[in-house]
Amino acid sequence: MTEQRFKVGIVGLQPGRSWAARGHVPALRALPESFEIAGVANTSLESSQAAAAAMGLPKAYANVAEMVSAPEIDIVTVTVKVTHHLEIVKAAIEAGKHVYCEWPLGNGLAEAEKLAAVARAKGVLGVIGTQARVAPEIEYLKKLIADGFVGEVLSTTLIARGGGWGGVIPQKKDNAYLLDKAGGATMLTIPVGHTLAALTDVLGKFADVSSVLSTRRTTALVADTGETLPVSAPDQVLVSGVLTNGAPVSIHYRGGMARDGDGLLWEINGTKGDIRVSGPFGHAQLVPLSLKGARGDQKAFQTLEVPASYRTGFPVEVIPGNIARNYARMAKDLQEGTHTAPSFDDAVALHRVIAAVEEAAETERRTKLT
Repeated sequence: MTEQRFKVGIVGLQPGRSWAARGHVPALRALPESFEIAGVANTSLESSQAAAAAMGLPKAYANVAEMVSAPEIDIVTVTVKVTHHLEIVKAAIEAGKHVYCEWPLGNGLAEAEKLAAVARAKGVLGVIGTQARVAPEIEYLKKLIADGFVGEVLSTTLIARGGGWGGVIPQKKDNAYLLDKAGGATMLTIPVGHTLAALTDVLGKFADVSSVLSTRRTTALVADTGETLPVSAPDQVLVSGVLTNGAPVSIHYRGGMARDGDGLLWEINGTKGDIRVSGPFGHAQLVPLSLKGARGDQKAFQTLEVPASYRTGFPVEVIPGNIARNYARMAKDLQEGTHTAPSFDDAVALHRVIAAVEEAAETERRTKLT
């Protein structure tokens, strides 16, 4: 059977600096048998033309409306700020296009539920960019847990540094929006959200949560302008809860970077052994991860090498590699009718966990998830 090649239009491509340029373009070009980048739509035709010329793309669209109505476009990739997701994703779906949307799907649970419902009603595929779930280390970890490496999971603990909420941001233009919790792009929604997607994929769903969200740094220095800006997004995220299998969970994310480059430690404790997942900082979706394990009477943790088969066929670099794995699943689902890529319904489930964390922090009470 000949595989169909899907033509992709990207919304929000800035050569040299945007997430689409760093991740989506090389990911899609690594899968030429399934995808072709057909063009780009930015906030103006001039911006689209500059991006298309710089990235070697065939077409620049004047705006999103022109792109989503173009008959040659099969998939619309949305890589802009969260506050624009609802409008753009909804327009693409209503035009009958499949959508790959970066996480978070919406600015809060209500927007995510609305977009998932529209996608179901229209019969299009919505894929969410929670690519930590498909990282080779996470996929192998999931197999190790399923195969009983640690036995029955007793508990899990995760401590990580969240990066950009540490009191200094490099650029006002690209980073200031992260400081405002109303914008939907916070330490809770981005690094914690991506890592929660991986954690629940490996260990199962939450039954309930309690939490503390605290903004200990109320201002941030902008390195390129010298300005000081107010901060309303939390730089401390503490979550405790219980999974549906009864295992307790403890998570603490701190803003900023680790002093020694060791900024993520996730430990899974079981009746027969333990596994540790580590990385440079808490964005599990975009950093190299390593696995170590110990079983039985072993006193020292041993490196658990991920088999080469988990990486074959994808870019070596972490960011485009993980995004390409997500796109490969999307192609399979469109071609074969399977359900392997993280979907908009998966995004809603993750948004519900985050909403429960926010509610628990606000009410200072444990919140149950249904």
